[in-house]
Amino acid sequence: MLTLTDNAVAAIRDLMVGEDVPPDAGLRIAAKPDEAGALELSLASTPQAGDQVIEKGDVRVFVAEDTVAVLDDKSLDAQPGDPGHPTFRLDRRP
Repeated sequence: MLTLTDNAVAAIRDLMVGEDVPPDAGLRIAAKPDEAGALELSLASTPQAGDQVIEKGDVRVFVAEDTVAVLDDKSLDAQPGDPGHPTFRLDRRP
């Protein structure tokens, strides 16, 4: 299962601040259409059917069903950038 670093949790929390999103909203990770091997991240109000829901602290991440296996041994990390624009990266867990 995808894990989240403390930096990723803080970055996701920052993305939610000031946004008009419901309390159960989260960051969704899915395969990018028409780009093999690419992923896209977006804010989502609720998970879609089949999404794996990962919760850490007060944030939620929704992993699209067809992406779960690809991210199973990964950890989502983030580096701060401009306010509201962190840089996310996936690392292989040891």
